[in-house]
Order: sequence, then C-alpha cells, then structure tokens
Amino acid sequence: MGGYPAHPLSVEDSVPPSRERAEDLADRATDHPEDVHLRSSDKVSGYHILGTDNEIGHVKDFIFDDEAWVIRYLLVDTNNWWPGGKKTLLSTQWVDRIDWTDSTVQTMLTREQIKNSPGYNEDSSLDRNYETQLHQFYGKKGYWG
Repeated sequence: MGGYPAHPLSVEDSVPPSRERAEDLADRATDHPEDVHLRSSDKVSGYHILGTDNEIGHVKDFIFDDEAWVIRYLLVDTNNWWPGGKKTLLSTQWVDRIDWTDSTVQTMLTREQIKNSPGYNEDSSLDRNYETQLHQFYGKKGYWG
C-alpha cells in the first residue's frame, strides 16, 4: 500500500549524497569522526583474531541477519594456527575492538575457549540450535531472548 512517510523529509534531507558538494561532504566527515572506521566486509576478511592470550585464527566471512540488518557473527577459521583446526562463529557482541592499522580483531575470549568451541559447518544454514549451543558454551546470553 502506498502513502506518505510518517515523518516527511525536507528537500535538503532528500538530496542524494552523490549530488552533495565536496565541501559539504568534507564538513560532514569532520562533524562525524566516527565514520572514519567504516570498512567493507571484504577489507576485514583475513584480519587476525586475537584472544585474550594469543592469536587463534582469522576472519573468513560474516553472517548477516537480513531481517535486523546487522552482522551477527564473524566466521573464524583456525586452520592456520593449529593442524586440524576448524571454523567457528564469534558473535560481534564478543568483540572488544578492531584495530584497523594492525588488521586484528580483539575478543574477550581466550584462545583455548575458541579452540574448544562448537565447530561451524559453513555449508549448512545457521539455526537456533547451533546458536544456543554456541552461546551456552561461552556462558553468554543470546541476542534473541
């Protein structure tokens, strides 16, 4: 069904960013310094995962929630750090910080915790049973409840 938006936009608000003047874009970037860390997921793929005690793997991919429009998990590949490693998921809620200059993702979890966490098969679809198992393993509350 069509209709008008609940909160109409002014003409100024409706100007697409591609039509803004370069000076206006520069001013907006200065006013919002938090925007300087916006990165493509392609750029973050490959970043090293650091536990509280050591490196444990690297970011292989991301799991997006297409209903809430958020990144829920980082797919961590640990095969480079120990023979017979595995892939597991790391919730974005368990990430302490991302260091853009060192290409690392710091988590509040230990290397041993991640090593022993439930493995994830990227050929399967993510389901609530796996998410529940993963969150229970870490003693963390799920985002869904």
